[in-house]
Amino acid sequence: MTTLIDFLSALFLAGGAFFSLVGGIGLVRMPDFYTRMHGASITETLGAGLMLIGLMLLAGLTLVTVKLAMIGLLILFASPTATHALAKAALLSGLKPRLGEQHSTTEVASSKP
Repeated sequence: MTTLIDFLSALFLAGGAFFSLVGGIGLVRMPDFYTRMHGASITETLGAGLMLIGLMLLAGLTLVTVKLAMIGLLILFASPTATHALAKAALLSGLKPRLGEQHSTTEVASSKP
């Protein structure tokens, strides 16, 4: 039974690490503030959530599991709320989302006479 729990724990930890790594790479490649913020929120919720589940499986039925579950609930509620507040503040301050196909600043600068 412990081998199965260790395997599942390793699977969840590897999945969380994978999503965190892919999300970090995606943040560098995203074109504007809003898509980067969305990617960060998804990465934090999914990557950290999977890692916490893996750690809970390793901890067993102890007080550590309860603490990890509380951290997971905090992340589950606080991350989307903070992302929404950040997006609303950016929109109200005048930062426009990038919609559709737009030229990059280097292409626009090079096309000017």
